[in-house]
Amino acid sequence: MKRQVEAKLPTRWGTFNMHAYAATTDEEMPHLAMVHENFDPSNPVLVRIHSECLTGDLFGSKRCDCGEQLDEALRLTAESGGVVLYLRQEGRGIGLINKLKAYNLQDAGLNTADANTHLGLEVDARAYDIAVTMMRDLGIREINLLTNNPQKIQAIDHSEIQVLGRVPLIIQPKLENIEYFRTKEEVMGHLFHVNGKSVKDQS
Repeated sequence: MKRQVEAKLPTRWGTFNMHAYAATTDEEMPHLAMVHENFDPSNPVLVRIHSECLTGDLFGSKRCDCGEQLDEALRLTAESGGVVLYLRQEGRGIGLINKLKAYNLQDAGLNTADANTHLGLEVDARAYDIAVTMMRDLGIREINLLTNNPQKIQAIDHSEIQVLGRVPLIIQPKLENIEYFRTKEEVMGHLFHVNGKSVKDQS
């Protein structure tokens, strides 16, 4: 995988340069790096590693907080000259069709983790070596990682990229996704509190 092209992208958060990473130039779903115009890799960089969520990112699904996380990540990285790495790992790596099957199981009463295992899939099948490759290509050596997910921290800690700190990415739960939040906290070990309380303590 290598950087195939980059282009300037004005957005409502500010101007970014979008870099497309793929093995070949005809790849239809390259991984993307949104690099703010004030990016300076000689200083620690605020980095968000965001896995694709078509339902949340594009269609505004309230089942998850992915779209809101992406919006907030772009806002924060625009403020600090940071980077959002957009990895094409739909549904925690299980793909869109399996994610929709899991949604049906969730509607029948399973949580997001048990729905995946019921389908014979991993709870989280994502990999983050792609993100390390992209950061290396961009000349990033030290980062503050915008995440609630300890797996991302551990993955980067096993690379040459130094994680100086974790920046929480807090989104307020909604009625439609409070159980999703609880599952992320209690089953997947995500590190977040909303309004000073653990999600599991909120009604």
